[in-house]
Amino acid sequence: MALIPSSIDTRGRDRRLLDQARAAAVAPLADSFAVALSRFDDALFDRAERAGHSQLAFLDGMRELRRRRNEINTRFRAHLDEAWQSLESGEPHSAESALADTSLTLSLVSDQELESRLAARNLAGVILRDCKAVLAHLDCRLGWIAGDLILDADHNPIGPEHVGVAVHEAFATCELSLEVRLVVIKLCERDLVPAIARVYEALDQRLVQAGVLPEIPAARGPLRPNPARAGQSETQAREDQDAEDSTPAWAARFTQRMAGMRGGMQAAMQQGSMGDGAQGVLLEALHHLLQESRGGRSFESDRLQHASGGEHNRPMSQREMLSVLSLLQSAPSATLRAAIGDTSESLAQRLKSEVLSSATQLGMDPASARLAPVDEDAIDLVGMLFDVMLDERDLEGRPRELIGRLVVPFVKVALLDRRMFVQKTHPARRLLNVLAEACEGNSGESAGERALMAKVEEVVGRLTAEFNENLAIFLTLEEEFRDFLAQHKRRIEITERRAAEIQSGQERLETARVRTHLELAMRLDGHRVPQAIDDFMRQPWAHHATMTVLREGEEGGGLADALALADGVMEELGEAQRQIIGKPWLQAWRPSLQKVFTSVGMNPDAASSAIDALHDTLQAVAASRPDLEKQLPPLPPVVLPKPLEDVVTPIHLVGGTDTLDFDSTDAEHFRKLPVGTWLDFIDKNNKLQAGKLSWVSPISSRFLFVNRRGVRFCVASPEELAVMVRLGRLRKHVDEDAFDSAMLGVIDRLDTDKAAASA
Repeated sequence: MALIPSSIDTRGRDRRLLDQARAAAVAPLADSFAVALSRFDDALFDRAERAGHSQLAFLDGMRELRRRRNEINTRFRAHLDEAWQSLESGEPHSAESALADTSLTLSLVSDQELESRLAARNLAGVILRDCKAVLAHLDCRLGWIAGDLILDADHNPIGPEHVGVAVHEAFATCELSLEVRLVVIKLCERDLVPAIARVYEALDQRLVQAGVLPEIPAARGPLRPNPARAGQSETQAREDQDAEDSTPAWAARFTQRMAGMRGGMQAAMQQGSMGDGAQGVLLEALHHLLQESRGGRSFESDRLQHASGGEHNRPMSQREMLSVLSLLQSAPSATLRAAIGDTSESLAQRLKSEVLSSATQLGMDPASARLAPVDEDAIDLVGMLFDVMLDERDLEGRPRELIGRLVVPFVKVALLDRRMFVQKTHPARRLLNVLAEACEGNSGESAGERALMAKVEEVVGRLTAEFNENLAIFLTLEEEFRDFLAQHKRRIEITERRAAEIQSGQERLETARVRTHLELAMRLDGHRVPQAIDDFMRQPWAHHATMTVLREGEEGGGLADALALADGVMEELGEAQRQIIGKPWLQAWRPSLQKVFTSVGMNPDAASSAIDALHDTLQAVAASRPDLEKQLPPLPPVVLPKPLEDVVTPIHLVGGTDTLDFDSTDAEHFRKLPVGTWLDFIDKNNKLQAGKLSWVSPISSRFLFVNRRGVRFCVASPEELAVMVRLGRLRKHVDEDAFDSAMLGVIDRLDTDKAAASA
């Protein structure tokens, strides 16, 4: 039944539409989840049969889900109900806040909890990708009937983020192993996401029928099957279609440089599309630039000079070229392997020599053979592509060797399908991008990095052993490796979150230390204090006060009690120094003193002895008998955590920002920098490393940057970052995939060669 408009209350909310929208969304989502949950039993049983040593965990998981099925369904529905109620109240809850741990204690979230949260976020990402268009409409329409609120992915009560939190909450009380828990959440992607998409579409249509923002255009429907993408999900197909419709980064810059050469190509680029015609024109222009870079000679004369024979040598056929390349692919020569590790030798020239010399293995005479023009173009472009990638990326040692082994297979791809250079979603190009991402900066320091490199080695080994002329292997290997890389990235996210937690704890510890230091200075500096009193204040009391601030904050009652004790001890010291005789020293403060000494690890007897020493010391001061002052008994060693050292040498603020030389405009820019932004840091040896803004301190407003492994990399204030800009140690990060970035380098080199030829 279609929804119908109803009266609107004083806050602009249409109560009737909200109630009917809730019935059309929350209940169906809960029912869909219950249906999906009922299917997990069979799926877990299938997993158990092939789980090996984890079989028992999966069988236990099956029993646990059966036992708690009603509770799981109830918890899922409860979160969605609560989220919807927040929408109706006019203050929609944030899914991130609901999922995140808001505790201020120093305890860290368990690995299982972090993994579960990340799996829930991955589920939300899958829903968002599959339902992006209809969700954009629902955000607007639900916000409108709720009183013209602005909803986003984090606040839509039935959106992917809240569904992910609901799934996380549903299984939160279940006793499941981490492996089983992640599998269960992963199963939701398979069994729940299609049903969720149908609920969204049905709700959107009903709201349109009710006249809610009918001017918003209809969402794009499901894609028609594409034979070229057999085996892909609709989500992946849609992403690929979107990517194909956009211009590669290198092509856009190349178009600017080739302005005036091809009017049709310029028009295609300005429209932002890359159809077959535009791709062909772009490739033609690229080969034209390649020709000009060779000194303005014709292609034929140029190739004749590079070939080992004369003008009448027979060009090798494509079949012969592919056969020779297959030989080099399975067993690269020692000279080719050496060229991969040598930055001074051109891979393109080495490859052309190797192809001609290897022709003898097919019974050909190298002296009577030459390369066909199109084949030499392919070798030149791929060779330069890998030259740039190996030179400009952080690829050393084994990573460099593995990426270098791909050059021959990619020459074969270029011969078979030139669209690799202009089609962003080409399977070979996608595989190269993910492999380069895994290899870059991977020194194998951690177990995760070593596992990643082992997977890269496996993929490269399979490619060089199995690739003939069927490009499907690139798609298969890319999908397998991307799944593996997603697991690795989840570990990186855990490392990154731990880095933020540790940094937060360190800053709160430093704040507590500073407060304690100020309180001590107010009471001790410039005063004559007996050694026992001084030792008590600077050691047990200081530690107790610091930990109290750390646990409760500066506004907590614990700090007030600690300060009252310090003032009481100092007040009695003042009375003793005025020679007041016969007072029962520290009697009123004995329970508080006992608590302080106990907090540093002293047993009750030792704590009593320490309090007696303070009593006797005050009595000696009152009697003007310094010889009778006592020392505190040996105190347990108490060491607070030391501040972390930055990987990048920090620029410390001294006396405020007036002592730093920086551009205030730069500092203001950094203050507005969103979390997730990447910057390029340059050390004193001009080595570049990318750092991601992971967290902004609510205490000091300093920024925490992590490297690509999620490890704490640099902590700096906006002013310090502005100084680094002035010193040339920080710059904007250019986020391009490995293939596009290398192609930009190829264009630069071709332009340089062209300029040299024209000079």
